[in-house]
Amino acid sequence: MALTGIIFDIKEFALNDGPGIRITIFMKGCPLRCLWCHNPEGLNSEPQINKKTHRMVGQECSVEDIVRKIVKFKDVFALSDGGVTFSGGEPALQSDFIIEVVKHLGDVHKNLDTSGYCDVSVFKRLLEVFDLIFFDLKLIDDDLHKKYTGVSNKKILENLKVLDESGVPYHIRIPLIPGITDTEKNLNDIISILLSLKNKPLRVDPLPYNILAGGKYPVYGMLFPFEDEKMQNNIELINQFKQNLLKYNIKVIGDEVKCLQKD
Repeated sequence: MALTGIIFDIKEFALNDGPGIRITIFMKGCPLRCLWCHNPEGLNSEPQINKKTHRMVGQECSVEDIVRKIVKFKDVFALSDGGVTFSGGEPALQSDFIIEVVKHLGDVHKNLDTSGYCDVSVFKRLLEVFDLIFFDLKLIDDDLHKKYTGVSNKKILENLKVLDESGVPYHIRIPLIPGITDTEKNLNDIISILLSLKNKPLRVDPLPYNILAGGKYPVYGMLFPFEDEKMQNNIELINQFKQNLLKYNIKVIGDEVKCLQKD
């Protein structure tokens, strides 16, 4: 039987998913249930109906389908030093499929955007075929991680050490959720984790909370857990966090974190 994957979106000419101009493949299915997830259509592994468009979201694709789609952009990648990014959902859930795809991509630059939640054996296989990793760190306290994402962070922290020792370049991405991940304790705990690493990330990307995150939920018959539209990041703490990273010679994206606000 031919190997297939379930994909819920393909974004062409993406500019924020790795170096250069990229094509981003969004894999369906995620083992986490982060209360702030802004891609609810990526949570369930099975296709589902968008009640607004009445279209099925989630398409079964063969390895050949996706390889053809990607290689059409090879000239664009070459001109911009771009490539392909696999995101989700959690792409590691479909590791066999994406590994088979990237094996057919030759010198195309390959980025994996992951929560880091998978068995170490799976993660090591992924590291063998990807050129860059975007790795999420959300909460360091395991009880809080379970409370807000539904899973323990033990696999994530173990895989972070494996990643750091692998030699594969990586970024740490931190979703800054008001009152949850942007607290002084959590940000200090993240710094402690980063300082314990041997090689350090290329960069840390603090990602401000998007107040529009809940907009997709109704069209999939889902409720967004964060009802308070006035929730905003603790900007002072976050910018202090960034200064602390720089003090330890850890590169951080941008100058100051800012947050979206509704009029």
